[in-house]
Amino acid sequence: MENLLQLVVSGLATGSIFALAAMGFALLWQTSGTINFAQGEFLVLPAFIMLAIMKALHLSLFGAFLLALPISLFILGVVFKRLLVDPLIEHGILPLVISTIALSVLIREGIKTFYSAEAQPFPYLVPNRVINVGSAVISIADIFTLGVAIMLIVLLHFFLSRTFTGRCMQATAQDPETARILGINVDRMVMYTFLINALLVTVGALLVTPTYLAKFDNGVSLGLIAFIAAIVGGFNQVRGALIGGFLMGVLVNLSAFYWSTQYREALPLILLILVILFRPQGLFGRSVERQI
Repeated sequence: MENLLQLVVSGLATGSIFALAAMGFALLWQTSGTINFAQGEFLVLPAFIMLAIMKALHLSLFGAFLLALPISLFILGVVFKRLLVDPLIEHGILPLVISTIALSVLIREGIKTFYSAEAQPFPYLVPNRVINVGSAVISIADIFTLGVAIMLIVLLHFFLSRTFTGRCMQATAQDPETARILGINVDRMVMYTFLINALLVTVGALLVTPTYLAKFDNGVSLGLIAFIAAIVGGFNQVRGALIGGFLMGVLVNLSAFYWSTQYREALPLILLILVILFRPQGLFGRSVERQI
């Protein structure tokens, strides 16, 4: 039982990172019809930006994060939207999907070439110690990761549901044309969505990299599981993507411990196949697609 508690807590901590990335998937799809297959690399790039800042300016991790955040918002938000999404989205989903796949390869190989092909150690924001809960051993870093992710999720929910801008973004996601008729600046709302996604992946990079290390190809597995989480939870529901992320984190941990670490991603894939076969809109998604 103590092993199960440890695995669940650790899985929820990892799943919170998948949830952040999956929410970004869902937000981009809802507001702009963008499917970003470079999302995994978006979780990796900010970590290397922070490492470069720490090395060049001799700053602490938190100081490097504060400097890396606006850089990531600009590159992964503004530049990504303006230079890649805007010119291609009018040609349909397929060219954009192919382009984001190419972008993922470009980021991955760029990190490998210009930084390092070796895994780089990444510091924790909190001491990597453990506490005893009964007979279970819980990592303080996992509790911190889970707490920060939940706080960010709550703040995002409050922003989307309780602020005027957030409600305008939701209106844009539900029906862009009607939102435009009502006087909402749809282009600005879509840009906000890209910036929010950049924020989510930058915080996600800060939280997940100490465990996974900073490695150029981490985005392959991270992006795949986040994408599966978004589909399983419901690609057209942020709430579904959120729950899907936590579910994937727990499943990956349980399958690695009780089955095999070599097949830790097999159980999420099996669940993905079952969901596509029996509930293609996702566990919490809507059965009616919105029109773009």
